[in-house]
Amino acid sequence: MSPSAPPTRRSVLVPTNSVTTKDGITDVADVIKQLCLNLQIQEPYTSFALRDDSEELVTDENLKRMIKQKAHLRLVSAPKLEALDIVEKLTIKEEKSYRLALFSLQRYIREDEFAREFLARDGLQELIQAIMTTHGNMLAYALTTMQNLMELDYGWSGLGEGFIATIVRILSSQNPINVCRPATTILKKLVEADPRSAPGPMVASSSTRAPPAPPHSVYRYGFDCVYEQMSLQRNLLEIVVGRLGSADSIMGLNSMMLINSLLSHATDASWEDLVSELERLNIRKAVVRLMSSHISEDLTSSILDFQANIVRVTYRRKTAPVDPQQDEAALRFVWSSAKLPEIIDSGELYRWRRIGFTSEDIRKEFSEVGALGLDCLINFVKSDPDYFAKVVLEQVNRPIERRCPVVKASNEIVALLAEYWSIFAPGYSTSTEFQPFFLNFTKVHTLVLKFFLRMWNESGAATADFGRVISLARSQVNMALKKESTRQWHEVETAFLESEYRDVRDRQMKELELEDDLLNKVPVRNLRAKLYKESFEFVRQQRIQCLLQGAWFINGIPVASGNAGASREALKRPNRTWRFMRMDKSARYIHYVDAHVKFQVRAGLEDLPERIEVAQIAEIGTGTCIVPSGVHRDADLAGAALTASPLSFSLYSSREGTLADVVASDGSYWADWTDGLNLLRKDGGHVATEETAGFVNALTEIGLKVKLLNLSGEKVEIPSSLVAGPPPPTVDFFYADPGYIWQQA
Repeated sequence: MSPSAPPTRRSVLVPTNSVTTKDGITDVADVIKQLCLNLQIQEPYTSFALRDDSEELVTDENLKRMIKQKAHLRLVSAPKLEALDIVEKLTIKEEKSYRLALFSLQRYIREDEFAREFLARDGLQELIQAIMTTHGNMLAYALTTMQNLMELDYGWSGLGEGFIATIVRILSSQNPINVCRPATTILKKLVEADPRSAPGPMVASSSTRAPPAPPHSVYRYGFDCVYEQMSLQRNLLEIVVGRLGSADSIMGLNSMMLINSLLSHATDASWEDLVSELERLNIRKAVVRLMSSHISEDLTSSILDFQANIVRVTYRRKTAPVDPQQDEAALRFVWSSAKLPEIIDSGELYRWRRIGFTSEDIRKEFSEVGALGLDCLINFVKSDPDYFAKVVLEQVNRPIERRCPVVKASNEIVALLAEYWSIFAPGYSTSTEFQPFFLNFTKVHTLVLKFFLRMWNESGAATADFGRVISLARSQVNMALKKESTRQWHEVETAFLESEYRDVRDRQMKELELEDDLLNKVPVRNLRAKLYKESFEFVRQQRIQCLLQGAWFINGIPVASGNAGASREALKRPNRTWRFMRMDKSARYIHYVDAHVKFQVRAGLEDLPERIEVAQIAEIGTGTCIVPSGVHRDADLAGAALTASPLSFSLYSSREGTLADVVASDGSYWADWTDGLNLLRKDGGHVATEETAGFVNALTEIGLKVKLLNLSGEKVEIPSSLVAGPPPPTVDFFYADPGYIWQQA
């Protein structure tokens, strides 16, 4: 047989004890050369490779592990020749060999040597052709191959609009689960393959102009080109949202992750359209339903990611100014629902002042709460138009000093709830639990505003008492919304609609004894928001530094939900007790080594032969495995032997199975790694542990008190608000140079 032609595939069983190494150096090429000589094989040794029973390719990195595990190795065709063979079968398109080639391609495409040869032989075009023309299982094989190829950072930069349109069409059709799973992941990967996500300096936000993609870089797609194709299939988002409740947990997880990626990477041009469409499809209601019914730990992290994305959406609405022209229809709806006539006095129009604003300047009145305030006001009016008209009419018929400023109260309630849920800055969320009430922000706003109006009437408040009644509302919010993840909605309704004024007032007075009124002033709240953002970023960097430093973990035994009480004999014990994990400086891989006993791990990655690609981590599940019997455990790990450890976590891939199941030695390491990995995610990050959230909040409060010492120590009075002076009567003025004035003095 000529050297240029691929040899007939061999599958020669190689006893592990026949594999020897020279001077302790493992070199797969030398091993294969030795085997070819012993077996008297005539073809060049470069035409062969070694694989184990699971078809894993033996490399210099994993050869030692294979030998230690006494794996059964087989001598087979080299990946380059396998690539030639598969490309040829894809080109011929004979049905049986075509199906087999697509099936094998799913596994082999992950191997660098195979992938490079496959791509060099124009295999990518054959794969794209298969995706566009096949169906059923063959389409599933082709899509899974593309999904695995996209885990590499090369080779798929040539995918065009036609390919993206095909993936969108596949997802929009009623295809089987095994087709929709990889198609959803492919679309998510395309959204994230934005020039801003390319290795190198990070770009601050999606609104910043993206740098041009380097030649042949896979980071050349992104949100805009994907959403353009999605917009042509208007039912796609509806289908994806519908699949959140799929009985197949992986399908639901992939759909949740796609939605998170879209929200995280949306650009200014399409952001409004995407959010509006998701709101129309009741995405929040679908996620709240998942919170109460989900049975898989896989979804927990993605749900928290979604909450963090909604924090970003809410903050953006809160900081978006209200434009009287663009929002004319909404403002006209509010005014017409009030059913009041306009009044013109001395040539001055009285409209918005009649329902509670202090001026007719809409931009100014909504300056603190932006479009979010208008959204909440509209929802309040729509929830009961007759009630709104009745309340407004009652206030108008009262003396001016006794009137309740209804719309001003609405905006104050929005600001109060934004503070309660820490809507301080985009992309920062320290919530470690599900927040179904936060996802119903406007609904909660309506309840609190009705509570405010009731307290106003029951307390006989006057205009000067506005701040006092807002304080009552703040106290009630803190009480009614606590333990949000476990509280029922009817309990919240009861707390706001049926509570007695005297009970609320008595509780608030007790709270005031322990509370500093200074901390509730607007300038101090704004300072807290700034310090919160700085503290969050500081803790985030600290967590990532812990990943770079590395740590020892116990290899845990994964326990499926509901099987935590299974007998230990039914659970598979790990081959080695301990695992050391460390992330490399590029943040692309987690390198690790398994061992029977702990040892001193040197700096760098030389002692860590195995690795996990961070991009493959779809979810970080917590409380997922138990500690094997006989392992020396610290006090934090002691407990029921057959129950999942609270210090355990699993790294889930986007497909079946986990990449790692480990137990931390204490709560600090557990928080470092679970939050560190969550905050690395490209589809948005969140804090998942109380320890990290506590650090952020503690740093914020300490920083705030240190800042205030300079003021309170000097007895400086901090105003609740600043009133801007009147504008200059003309533009005939200039600003003097302070240095010049000082010299003249």
